Amino acid sequence: MIRLATVSDLPGLAGMEGELFGADAWDVNALRAELDGLGRRFVVAEAGDDLVGYAISMTLGDVVDLQRIGVRPNQQRSGVASGLLDDLVAHQHGADRMLLEVSAANVSAIAYYARHGFTQINVRASYYRDGSDALVMSRALATGVDERWGRIES
Repeated sequence: MIRLATVSDLPGLAGMEGELFGADAWDVNALRAELDGLGRRFVVAEAGDDLVGYAISMTLGDVVDLQRIGVRPNQQRSGVASGLLDDLVAHQHGADRMLLEVSAANVSAIAYYARHGFTQINVRASYYRDGSDALVMSRALATGVDERWGRIES
């Protein structure tokens, strides 16, 4: 099930951040800023009582910026990320496109985004701490949610 994130989720999500993003992980304070930030949508995916993924977007005018999406390694390739992305797309509040940045070294993430309609529109050289480039990707927005993960209203 997908639901809005709460303050009580933040310590567990910070742990997941560290597991997934290493040196580029956001800590509890950074996640808290996203939880309270203007134009943000911060959702988590649960399997039973366990948090298995999360996604954060920021909407400003006609653009939704995918800030973060993460899924526990043992839950990857099970539809969790697609359910989270679908939720963000369904709650785009009039925006007509979604943008994101992904490391050029993250081949599996680039393929995932391409399968979900994103195309590369730019490169930011040496953007990440490890020196890798960031690919800027974009997709037009359409509605729809994977019903396996439920749907919540804002």
